[in-house]
Amino acid sequence: MISQALESASASVSPASQATSAQAVPLSRCKSKDSRSRGAGRVQGVSLLLATALCLSLAACSGGGGKQGSHALSPETVTPKGPRVGLILPLSGAHAAIGQRMRQAARLALPPSQKIALDVFDSAPPSNGTQAAHKAVSAGDSIVLGPLMGGATEQAADVLQPAQLPELAFTSDSQQARPGVWVMGLTPEQQVDRLVQAAVAAGRHRFAAFLPESPLGHAMASALAEACQHAALEPPHIVFHDATPESVTQGMADLSEIALRRPPDLSDKPDSITPAQDSSASEPSAVDPVVEKETAEALEEAPKEHIPLPRVPMGPPPFDALLLADTGVNLGRVIAAMKQDDVRSSQVQIMGPALWRSFDTKLGALKGAWYAGLDTSQRGGYVRQYTALYHQAPSPVTDFAYDTAALAGALISQRSLSVERLTDPDGFVGVNGWFRLLPNGHVLRGLNLYEIVPGGGSRLISPASASTPEKAAPAPAAKL
Repeated sequence: MISQALESASASVSPASQATSAQAVPLSRCKSKDSRSRGAGRVQGVSLLLATALCLSLAACSGGGGKQGSHALSPETVTPKGPRVGLILPLSGAHAAIGQRMRQAARLALPPSQKIALDVFDSAPPSNGTQAAHKAVSAGDSIVLGPLMGGATEQAADVLQPAQLPELAFTSDSQQARPGVWVMGLTPEQQVDRLVQAAVAAGRHRFAAFLPESPLGHAMASALAEACQHAALEPPHIVFHDATPESVTQGMADLSEIALRRPPDLSDKPDSITPAQDSSASEPSAVDPVVEKETAEALEEAPKEHIPLPRVPMGPPPFDALLLADTGVNLGRVIAAMKQDDVRSSQVQIMGPALWRSFDTKLGALKGAWYAGLDTSQRGGYVRQYTALYHQAPSPVTDFAYDTAALAGALISQRSLSVERLTDPDGFVGVNGWFRLLPNGHVLRGLNLYEIVPGGGSRLISPASASTPEKAAPAPAAKL
């Protein structure tokens, strides 16, 4: 599933480009004059929902820190008093390690000083999202965070929506989005929107995609088609391929129209000529219609020097922006096919998924390519606190658990937990930058734009602020 492809991959990647700010992570509220659905407009900073003051000192929030930081799995927990937040995660089975770390992040965001109960439920078999959601309803939780996977999210939603409990799911599967169910993971739609915006701004208008035959590939394709429609562009030309070398080679040849772009077949003609072969040398010239005798004799006696035929240039592909989504061995095959079919970065803007960030040092062959990634400039404080308490660095997927728990805690502390506040058109700022919950369950995010540099690695070429409402620097936070 899409969620498994993105979430499992991100959970295995060490944190990238962590900020080193001395302050802990703020989750702030933003104010905008224009709240158009795709995040355009001007924003000014106002009061913060949550900032460093929300997180107590490590000593205060480390009760049982040694046990929490271990890899041993503890049973589901339901505490008896106070406002309640439900947390549904896989605490057993194949994704237990991910669930354990995300639970730790949520606990870090809800320190004891807030006096908010965190009820934790296992969504892994033999339990499932349905049973976990029923337990959250019975526990009296005001909001539910999770589950992680798309299937469990759908199961939980069928229980939580009739109970009118908001669900902030960690999945990246945007198909799970609906009123009352928000998809908090980094989705293909968010990434593609950012890439298309930047490509159009750079003068690209003919989009294509070469994508794997997989849920992720189809999600990227749908996102590209929607983004092009929104930008009033022609529908993109999309080709899918399977995991075989033959499919990659043939698919790229078809997409790039190499057969039409290749010069006429000169294999039956010599690749060079001599003056004697060149009949034009003895024919009347347009400038001097008479070829004098001595000139002809001189040509006959001259050494038979070979004159190479001029190279016929190959035309450009029928697109100027190309979206990819492969990783690993298949990405290597795609790169080789692009080279064979003369799809060059000087003519085509190559774009890829955020997953490239975990291995962009190996992507020197794609120099100039772009990918969108989360804004980690606010992440440093969170990383330091998590590492100090649990004795290991947080994986990127834990960020979503921290942000959603911090948001829920802030709204509950202000006695303002409601759909209206959750969908505040000004959005919020968390450990991965600006985000906004839409009434339809989708989430807008401000994403950085990175470019692959020669030799591998990447550089930031456009910060998230270039694609999101302009935000003033957060003011010092007061304790909630």
